[in-house]
Amino acid sequence: MTNIAIVDYGMGNLRSVSKALEHVAPTATIVVTSDPSVVKEAERVVVPGQGAMPNCIHELEIRGLRGAVQEAATNKPFLGICIGLQMLFEESEEGNIKGLGILPGRVLHFPSSAMTTPDGQKLKVPHMGWNQVHQTIDHPLWHGIANDARFYFVHSYYVETTESQPVAARSDYPFPFTCAVAKDNIFAVQFHPEKSHVAGLMLLSNFANWTPHFADEAS
Repeated sequence: MTNIAIVDYGMGNLRSVSKALEHVAPTATIVVTSDPSVVKEAERVVVPGQGAMPNCIHELEIRGLRGAVQEAATNKPFLGICIGLQMLFEESEEGNIKGLGILPGRVLHFPSSAMTTPDGQKLKVPHMGWNQVHQTIDHPLWHGIANDARFYFVHSYYVETTESQPVAARSDYPFPFTCAVAKDNIFAVQFHPEKSHVAGLMLLSNFANWTPHFADEAS
């Protein structure tokens, strides 16, 4: 059985994610796949993504992967990266498209009116480069990673949650925004752990060894 399936819907940074996981989990069987049956049978699933949200949702649909991704998000360790985070939510301003609706909230564009530092410096969109990640919960995927460690970001959109429960970390650009969420078997991040050196590799290693506990399980 495939230990980790990286979902290929034509939009992700697949090679970098695969190589990073191979580095931290050398004994695991890791495949990049667009086959829904492989995704369904895998022990763990990673959904990376780059590009426009409407294109990503469209590619999931035409490749028959939507159902397999939704199922994986309910019953096995699931890691979403960048668009793989955003698509979990109900809707996106990017193309006014519906997401998968697995988590409550929406995806918003960084507002140009707010992209100014306190000293008046104009900030660029997309948000690109290294930024601190402020952990808001204790979670197994943060093990060994210092609070406020820096991760690498490339994005013009961010998620706005309607509930505080899923928020696992925030970053600032220039206002605080949600950059990681966690619920049951789901952990998803706006930044790119595969491009984030030591901290990113630690997060991927933690994911490869993570056994989630579901909310309805007996304590």
